[in-house]
Amino acid sequence: MADKIRFGLIGIGAQGGAYAGFLTGSAGFPGMPAPECPPHCALGALCDTDPAKEAMCKEKYPDYPFFTDWKEMVSSGTVDAVITTVPHYFHTEIAIYCLEHGMPVLVEKPAGVYAKEVRRMNECAAAHPDVAFGIMFNQRTNVLYQKVKALVESGELGELRRTSWIINSWWRPDSYYRQSDWRATWGGEGGGVLVNQAPHQLDLWQWICGIPNKVYAKCLYGCHRDIVVENDVTVVTEYPNGATGTFITCTHDPIGTDRLEIDLDNGKIVVEDSKKATVYRLNKSENEMNATMSMMEVSKLVSGNSAGGGLFTVESFENTDGWGKQHTTVMENFAQHILEKTPLLAPGSDGINGVNLANAILLSSWLGREVELPVDEDLYLKELNKKIAGEGKFPTR
Repeated sequence: MADKIRFGLIGIGAQGGAYAGFLTGSAGFPGMPAPECPPHCALGALCDTDPAKEAMCKEKYPDYPFFTDWKEMVSSGTVDAVITTVPHYFHTEIAIYCLEHGMPVLVEKPAGVYAKEVRRMNECAAAHPDVAFGIMFNQRTNVLYQKVKALVESGELGELRRTSWIINSWWRPDSYYRQSDWRATWGGEGGGVLVNQAPHQLDLWQWICGIPNKVYAKCLYGCHRDIVVENDVTVVTEYPNGATGTFITCTHDPIGTDRLEIDLDNGKIVVEDSKKATVYRLNKSENEMNATMSMMEVSKLVSGNSAGGGLFTVESFENTDGWGKQHTTVMENFAQHILEKTPLLAPGSDGINGVNLANAILLSSWLGREVELPVDEDLYLKELNKKIAGEGKFPTR
């Protein structure tokens, strides 16, 4: 095999088009220059069923083969790996075919719409361990989140007590939802904010804090928007050690908030806008303070200085990644995994965790009660099919 992996892009929409630009060094916007093509990556071929996309690609990328049948591209010999940038339901179908035919596959998020099919994809990958299988969780390349994860896992700050993520920083008007007939539908997209905008945060949340075992959720459907899927979500979780969590997201807040808080026995971590993390380390654990401090000492702390009044020390660090760098980092890591067996930053099998969580959130909302993780796959699919049948536009699953 050559020293570059030729990627085939299946689906040349907004994301696939951006990836084509990344792999040719031609993507970019005013004030946002294109990232360099990763050293072990190259564009191999493009695929889409839309004649307009075909015409665009042949004009913009005349030196690269174009296919209207993705299976033909897989067997063409023009690509060494594929990336799935297609509507969410097709991720698992394409990945399973590729794995069974020895073609490395990098799946765009989410891994799929429902956990039962994602589990089938994972089982297929396990049966073909020599075929590379990854997922585009590009936020895992964010050094800030890598540091936060390492700090939580180290145990330095003790056990998790409570975590909260408010992530409303992706306002979407009705014109966004009208871009494609499949978007914001149960049968075409499989949901709303939980399968479109929030999968990265759902992945990071469980990647850093662990997988909760109970979920209770309140979802609003078509909140201030002409859609039928969820676009306003409030979630309460419980973890095996008794810790609690909240996750709040919506697509109708034009100002937006992105704030993650992680409370632990010996301190607290706060991440703002996915760019700056502040770590507060208690000089004494909360358990020790609770057991030994008098109210006089508490009063002195409350009136202390801005550095924490002797209660804690502060450390901050930031993320400085430019536009596109995180996606190209995942591509480069995937290429190096194929070429040199470099460990994957985001193994494809990890994708089921976020899907499980998203499914549990929706199922809790539909049933009006707390549900346990892992989600009841058959019950979720049954309820999802009710939603699809109610639309009357797509086949049930």
